Amino acid sequence: MSFSTLPPVDRIATALAGRGFPHWLIVEEARRLLDSYRARIRAGLLVDGTNAEAEVAASLECLRKPSLRRVINATGVVLHTNLGRAPLPSSFTPIAGYSNLEYDLETGKRGKRDTHLAPLLDRLTGGKASIVVNNNAAAAYLVLHEFGGEVLVSRGELIEIGDGFRIPDILAHSGATLREVGTTNRTHLHDYRLGITDRTRLILRVHPSNFHITGFTSKPELSELAALSRETGVPVYEDLGSGCVWDGLGEPLVRDSLAAGINLVSFSGDKLIGGSQAGIITGDAHLIQRLRRNPMYRALRVDKLVMQALEEALRALLFGDYHKLPAVALIQMPPESIRQRALAIADRFPDATVIEGLSLAGGGSTPDRTLPTWLLRLPTQRPEQMERRLRTECDPPIICRIADGALLFDLRTVDPADDPQLEKCLHGA
Repeated sequence: MSFSTLPPVDRIATALAGRGFPHWLIVEEARRLLDSYRARIRAGLLVDGTNAEAEVAASLECLRKPSLRRVINATGVVLHTNLGRAPLPSSFTPIAGYSNLEYDLETGKRGKRDTHLAPLLDRLTGGKASIVVNNNAAAAYLVLHEFGGEVLVSRGELIEIGDGFRIPDILAHSGATLREVGTTNRTHLHDYRLGITDRTRLILRVHPSNFHITGFTSKPELSELAALSRETGVPVYEDLGSGCVWDGLGEPLVRDSLAAGINLVSFSGDKLIGGSQAGIITGDAHLIQRLRRNPMYRALRVDKLVMQALEEALRALLFGDYHKLPAVALIQMPPESIRQRALAIADRFPDATVIEGLSLAGGGSTPDRTLPTWLLRLPTQRPEQMERRLRTECDPPIICRIADGALLFDLRTVDPADDPQLEKCLHGA
């Protein structure tokens, strides 16, 4: 096909009239398609424009369908970053219509959105003040932007987390100046002491949530850094990353850092809390007030949907209702219950077996923590083709693993209510 034989836009628009698409959108989509045809012709490629109307219709139908969809996570990674990290409970229902987000029902006057979370965070952190922003990276940025000046960081804590996010980069963009102390594997209290000058505004402690350094290593206790802060007047800020407010994972607890005297602590609202994506900053009230007055706080604060989801998660943690938080419930799920569910599905497939395996907490947290589990192993001659069919043709899509010519399904991260749907999709594929 040549330029002169390309179908005209009005012909495509006329053919798709009455299909429920806005006329202007049909025209725009037709122009997009014809532009792509022209680009291919210029590149010397063959173009078949006889199905232009069908291609435009298919493209518009694709736009009509939601892109963000629920999936069944059978990978065994509880906090799967690519799959939304902490799963929200099925009972979560956004408040429809208006809400009292910034309205005080008692006084009938304007209120603050922080008040919905403040009582819960107060109890979980041991009486500290808190604010919430849209993720922990934003929390780190806000703290560093507010304090500015020189920030002391151990060389062993200049880490990179997911998607190329690096501590030195956020320091530079916040306007703060990085001053490295110690070495990669050993940093002592006197390294921080010697690094403090009249330009020092903050001591930054970074918890390596997604890796561990072992062997000939050392670093000061939090209580030692807190004592140095009281001596010098330089506050200590700890970026706890994934954060943890409940026992059982072997991760440092937010409350313990605050009890040790750390002035500011930030951590994620999803991941180990199991709520929506957010960054929580907690600590000394006068420092939190400084952050609240920073103009960037308004740009980084969360909306009503995040606020509601986080409030429900924090309330469940406070009252020990872990079963209401899928991420926490999945981490605590007994391996034997996973095995029984896997065996029930395996009985329906002649070649399926159930083998021992390991789940991961994931999400850049608990790097050394694995969870014993049982895997449903389904051998197939074309594992890549079947894996693709499960994630592209099933509703909801199923995400699994491939190993040694077989598909592996870890039911730890599959809601038991989805077991029948998983079995149905496996039969279909």
